[in-house]
Amino acid sequence: MDDLDREILNEIQWSFPLVSEPYNALAEKFKITNEDLKCRISALKSSGILRQLSAIFDTRRLGYKSSLVAMAISPENLDYVANQINRHPGVSHNYERNHEYNLWFTLATPPGNDLKTEVAKFSKLPGIIKVRLLPTIKLFKIGVKLDMIQEKKQNIAPTEEKKKISEVKFNPTDDDKEFIRQLQKDLPVIDRPFIPAAQALGITEDEIFKKLKYYEEIGVMRRYAAILRHRDAGFVANGMIVWKVPEERIEIVGEKLGAFPQISHCYQRPVYADWPYNVFSMVHCKSIPEAESMAKEIQRQIDVNDYKILFSSREFKKTRVEYFTESEFKIEQTIPV
Repeated sequence: MDDLDREILNEIQWSFPLVSEPYNALAEKFKITNEDLKCRISALKSSGILRQLSAIFDTRRLGYKSSLVAMAISPENLDYVANQINRHPGVSHNYERNHEYNLWFTLATPPGNDLKTEVAKFSKLPGIIKVRLLPTIKLFKIGVKLDMIQEKKQNIAPTEEKKKISEVKFNPTDDDKEFIRQLQKDLPVIDRPFIPAAQALGITEDEIFKKLKYYEEIGVMRRYAAILRHRDAGFVANGMIVWKVPEERIEIVGEKLGAFPQISHCYQRPVYADWPYNVFSMVHCKSIPEAESMAKEIQRQIDVNDYKILFSSREFKKTRVEYFTESEFKIEQTIPV
């Protein structure tokens, strides 16, 4: 990557143009040719740094239920259990972390399915000592943006404003579901990349943009943007900072944490006797010392003393949930006889 590649990645992680010829619009912005811009995007995809360009939908607004799940697994069984869990189509992220709870994954289930029932299916696997279901009680922030330009690093301070959305009830129709199936696909690198989706849906490009913008206004789509592979982009310290926040301060602390540009995710989650941490936040850094230093500075500003950072030591799975495409998952079909 050169400096221009990094500038382009910064731009498209948060602000991809929803127009008929988006690559041309980006080329004009960066004062290069359309062909050069497309070549750069293609090369970034081929290298693995740019994972996907697509609509990013909100799981809960689509009627899905989701949860973070923590498992304590005997070390000799960890790889096997992780790989079996990966087979579930609702599992999008799955990491080994440096803690007694050594496997952490996210699970989403479609409308009509029960999260606890799906998690219970994994009980047939060997070596699982404890399971903790950690669904979101309150979402304060979700939105990864990896700053690819070293000189542009922002100060560690709660400076971001929360995006406002219209609270409109959304029950996806069959047309909505087909639209989502098409727009969650990776955008091709061609002059008019929205044409294939428009043709599949029998609508115009302008109708696609109008619907995407409406989805964004009501929070069904978080944004249309690029998703990067953190590790390939150099962000190898994936730190989950968990905070033990006094009950009466959760709202204030969560909102403040969510305003830090360096924090990509922030949630309130339930506590257990052996897990007292009720606010979770994520940082993505280029080294563990950098993440630890960042956590200390954030801690100083939010005034919460009891916290831990759990780093992911291995990535077992990282993908996007494909909405409205799932079939029933049966753990028995994945276990060798």
